[in-house]
Amino acid sequence: MPSIASFPGFVRHAAAASILASCLLAAPASVLAQSHPADHWEVAVEMGYLEKIRDNSPLDYVIVPLQVAWRSPAMFDLWKGESGARLTVRNRIAVILETYVEGAEDYYFAFAGAPSLELWNAAQQSALFLEVGGGAGITNSNDTPGGQGQDFSFNWFSQLGVRHQLSKNQAVTAAGYFTHHSNLGMTDPNPGIDVLGINLGLVWQFE
Repeated sequence: MPSIASFPGFVRHAAAASILASCLLAAPASVLAQSHPADHWEVAVEMGYLEKIRDNSPLDYVIVPLQVAWRSPAMFDLWKGESGARLTVRNRIAVILETYVEGAEDYYFAFAGAPSLELWNAAQQSALFLEVGGGAGITNSNDTPGGQGQDFSFNWFSQLGVRHQLSKNQAVTAAGYFTHHSNLGMTDPNPGIDVLGINLGLVWQFE
């Protein structure tokens, strides 16, 4: 049977364990586990420069896209490495305003959505990303031969790029960017637009 003398020691150890458990439970998540950039909502402002790469239109289209894009926290991981590297899937949706430097139209206002496939390094500082998706929008069409022929058109895009964290809540991106505009044969002829170039972005993350 334990002696009376040993009882205070038990109480002291139990009290210490209770205090330690309380501290661990009260500690912020950043202390218990480092927060990953892919696990946050974020907004990005992106701008690019795109030139025509196919002869589906006789016009030499040059387009400057400006986008405000939102990315969701990671939906799921396709792969996790023991070192901390991670291949994850997020959602991306963007509002797009394209200015036509050359071409029949002046602008294109649209939205587009896509999954964002991101391969993060173990340090959680840099990632490769691939996005392929599409949407729809409105342009100011006219009767210029080789133009789009109607205001409403669809868009498909893809971009492959790199991302680097400048700080906990801010990052930059650089990507090769391709987009295709089409009215799906609603006009005859249906020239479409295919342009390729670069797309640069500045990202802000939400806590």
